[in-house]
Amino acid sequence: MTVAAKKRKLTDESGAVFDRELNDLPQELRWREWMGRTEAVLFASASPVSREDLARVVGQGASVEMLIEDIQAELSGRPYELVQVAGGWMFRTRTQFADAIKAAAALGDQSLAFTEMEMGVLCAIAYHQPIDRAGLKDIFGKDVSRDLLARLRYKDLIASGPRSPRVGAPHTFVTTETFLMTFDLQSLRDLPEMDLTVGCLK
Repeated sequence: MTVAAKKRKLTDESGAVFDRELNDLPQELRWREWMGRTEAVLFASASPVSREDLARVVGQGASVEMLIEDIQAELSGRPYELVQVAGGWMFRTRTQFADAIKAAAALGDQSLAFTEMEMGVLCAIAYHQPIDRAGLKDIFGKDVSRDLLARLRYKDLIASGPRSPRVGAPHTFVTTETFLMTFDLQSLRDLPEMDLTVGCLK
């Protein structure tokens, strides 16, 4: 192995060397190993995995995007898929199998169902974040209950943002990574145009 190749290896805390480059393998086998590593990392994660994290397990000759495309192609026709969401990639069960999963696991209604007011408040936060309760009152013409905000926080769809510049510096609300994942958004830039949105988020 060349000195340059050795420098491209990673060393973990125990001192063991992790070979990213796999120069001793033929090109096709090397690519398959990189695909396997990428898929294993994604499979083991319950949240989206970033490009930077995936790049740590493959060599410089590997394009993470091309590896993802090859994995996605192999998953064609499977009941799960690899999707890009919230700044990374993750496995998801295809929606047409939701009822089968609920029936087999007795999951019942996992209750991400929203009341009209909850959806309205979630939309207001998504489009106007960071926003405090007074800002929400300006939008809705009435106070938004703390209980409603607590329910959205319990579902991990909103979180506390920076303090508002208003008198008393009240807490503001912002959306979370779970919000992006729930609505299949890569980032907040993917929110639909407000004037084109019916019912805000679907």
